[in-house]
Amino acid sequence: MGIRTMKLSRILVAVGLGIVLIALIVTLRFTGAYAVYNGKTMRKLPVYSVERTDKKIAISFDCAWGTEYTDAILDTLQRENVRATFFMVQFWTEKYPEYAKKIAEKGNEIGTHSATHSYMSKQSKEQIVQELRSSATAIETAIGKKPDLFRAPFGDYDDLLIETAQEEGFFTIQWDVDSLDWKNLSANDIAMRVISRVQSGSIILCHNNGLHTAEALPIILDTLKNKGYEFVPIGELIYRENYTIDANGRQHVAS
Repeated sequence: MGIRTMKLSRILVAVGLGIVLIALIVTLRFTGAYAVYNGKTMRKLPVYSVERTDKKIAISFDCAWGTEYTDAILDTLQRENVRATFFMVQFWTEKYPEYAKKIAEKGNEIGTHSATHSYMSKQSKEQIVQELRSSATAIETAIGKKPDLFRAPFGDYDDLLIETAQEEGFFTIQWDVDSLDWKNLSANDIAMRVISRVQSGSIILCHNNGLHTAEALPIILDTLKNKGYEFVPIGELIYRENYTIDANGRQHVAS
């Protein structure tokens, strides 16, 4: 093989590799793998937690069933000077409007948890819009303020749900610390589970009617405050503009 032939062969190989590389990049971009490779995600994600260095965290309560333990929770929050975020389902809000109003009047933040507590990833865009608007109206009727935070029932979501909620003016909020209080764990188990998992920017998931949630709450609040954490409502924890969300659902200030 002559020198000219060898050079031509090398050029052709280099061109071929370049074409393959370009094709691979294009494929990765359109499949989402490119984003994962670069530490980001092309799938739409809610906010699971927030990248912060000031040790601010948020505790939240989903309201869908009953009120038996709600007063005890509110009393503890007030005594500890902690404002929380409560996500309310429409049928709960309409059944207990006095509790929705009481929660808001005590300085807590309220978001929507849907109208019917359904698996919203199975719904059409029109159904999602109806759930969001209807539940927001019910909350506004009860407390005089329209919510702008939304938590999907069961933590179930897809791109359509996240996109539609954003179009409707809602930040979709998940969590990175699950108390599992709905499993009726003991107060100590709930508290230790939360305390051991919290980091700066964490969002804690609890329920207003968990069997032992109210008992666990003083332990959680006292311990984490002693560790230097500051509780704020989710609306004050998240970044509302100029942010990115990584593959773990952690929100960052855009660089």
